[in-house]
Amino acid sequence: MDAGPHASPEHSASPARRIRVWDLPVRLFHWLTVLLVAVAYVSQRMNWMQLHVRAGEMLLALVLFRLLWGCFGSETARFARFVATPMAAWRHLRHFSRREPDVQVGHNAAGGWMVLLLLALLFAETLSGLYDYNDIADEGPLSEVVPAAVANAIAAIHAWGWDVLAAAIVLHVCAIAAYALVKRHNLLGPMVTGAKHLPATAHAPRRAPLWLAALLMAVAALVTALLAAYL
Repeated sequence: MDAGPHASPEHSASPARRIRVWDLPVRLFHWLTVLLVAVAYVSQRMNWMQLHVRAGEMLLALVLFRLLWGCFGSETARFARFVATPMAAWRHLRHFSRREPDVQVGHNAAGGWMVLLLLALLFAETLSGLYDYNDIADEGPLSEVVPAAVANAIAAIHAWGWDVLAAAIVLHVCAIAAYALVKRHNLLGPMVTGAKHLPATAHAPRRAPLWLAALLMAVAALVTALLAAYL
């Protein structure tokens, strides 16, 4: 689902121009997450636990980066720009069957909530998995002090969390397909190229520098390494 606060009804009558709506960090985050979720699933099914753990750690670092990028990154990546009220999301979905030009610069009102849901599920799944692995391997310092009931609850969250995450991913993919079939909105292409054809009156979103993305990724990797060592 896609994006933003910049759209307005009069845009649909304007000539189109190509606007870059998704920056490189957002697109890399998206596709690396797709890849790592697939690796995590296959490695768990094949009982390749070392690969599963490494994929989980990289996923956690990506999620932490995306949370930071949602606060300090490019305009369309910022939570403050695309998280609408639940009522706005409901109004958007009520008119889903209405075929109209795509004038959204970023996430639409419903898509913003899907982003939050997927990030929350990925965060819960990777963090619980990291603790669960350390607890089983008796590597994490917390494994000696966390009560057994709490440790079992975390393990259950990790086990059931995958099913919930998988259901959310299926919903996300179905929503992308529905937008393409019902509204004729191509949400997948811009996540590959970064650009959309939008009305000429639409404003190109401000992009944060790549050095900031690299810095925030380094911070996310450091936090992940500390969690892996001490959780």
